[in-house]
Amino acid sequence: MSDTRIESLCIEKGIKMTEQRRVVARVLSLAEDHPDVEEVHRRAADLDPRISIATVYRTVRLWEEANILERHDFGDGRSRYEEVTEDHHDHLIDMKSGRVVEFQNEEIEEIQHKIARAHGMQLVGHRLELYCIPLLDGE
Repeated sequence: MSDTRIESLCIEKGIKMTEQRRVVARVLSLAEDHPDVEEVHRRAADLDPRISIATVYRTVRLWEEANILERHDFGDGRSRYEEVTEDHHDHLIDMKSGRVVEFQNEEIEEIQHKIARAHGMQLVGHRLELYCIPLLDGE
């Protein structure tokens, strides 16, 4: 199987890639959600039952420090992870199901820059998380 983007970044940064780290990299690269460590471990253990949760914890911490993974705290008491990318996006969090939706909105981006300029500053980064509940039928 070819290297994942996470695996390639680790190699570029001189991080040793064990077989278990390769499995964790594969799990995170394939994730379409924002899994917590327990979920990453469950998925990794499906591929390699020898992987311990301690290995997953150490691996995600190492990759977070190396700016390969980004940690999110979406208010549910669990740290969730996603691959760091060049493409900026924000998050919409469903407070009932825990589902996280990534979105991009140019209007919001421009408003943030305008607000910074109005206060004599230049925006260099931000994180936007919208916490929501589903609309009831008829709303």
